[in-house]
Amino acid sequence: MAADLSEAEAHFLVHPEFWRQGDAPTPMRRILPDDDLYAVGGDLSLSRLLAAYRQGIFPWYDETSPEPLWWNPDPRMVLFPEEFRLSRSLARVLRRGGYEVRVDSAFAEVIAACAGIARAGQRGTWITSEIAAAYTALHHAGYAHSVETWIGGELAGGLYGVAIGRMFYGESMFARRPDASKIAFALLVSHLRREGFGMIDCQMKTAHLASLGGREIDRAGFLTRLSRLIEQPPARWPARLIWGLADSD
Repeated sequence: MAADLSEAEAHFLVHPEFWRQGDAPTPMRRILPDDDLYAVGGDLSLSRLLAAYRQGIFPWYDETSPEPLWWNPDPRMVLFPEEFRLSRSLARVLRRGGYEVRVDSAFAEVIAACAGIARAGQRGTWITSEIAAAYTALHHAGYAHSVETWIGGELAGGLYGVAIGRMFYGESMFARRPDASKIAFALLVSHLRREGFGMIDCQMKTAHLASLGGREIDRAGFLTRLSRLIEQPPARWPARLIWGLADSD
């Protein structure tokens, strides 16, 4: 165990800003290296969030937790863009049109909508006001992005996530109209493939993600791929409208 703890400490020294704010120690507690829950405490500052994502760590907690909980699951649910499965029914929806898909035109609305969606097996939402503020700061810094489906001039569904290098971390999605979030996700995957993204982090396994081509890989494999992808140059993100199909037949 001592060897494992020493290895864990060496790993975290790569990004000490995850544990510290400037020169002042932060009230964070390490969890055993083999646990999905990696750390407890600290805050959601921009530097800490970026350091966490670069190590495969993400915050996930709700109003019942007095402090942030930081996770690094093993195994990890991911989707490789080239393995995305487009169902025949969704392909027909995409061809039919009658929608627009935009990027970053309504980030605050998307994160608020994701927070307001009732989800089976969850009490309330993990997207607290602190989480919303932190990811909005990531958005203004150019790391967090929303992809939105608009129908009839109204926001019908979408998702948001974090991009570092050629790595995309999916966070949450919502739909107010049938297939609206699936449209946004399908066209996001198309964009990520064109831009050379190597992996989409889906965090935890769900049947829905598996149906889209997602699969679990072990933590070591995830971190190995992650270390390469985050070092690549930032991708281009289109301004506003990326797919204008509102007038398609």
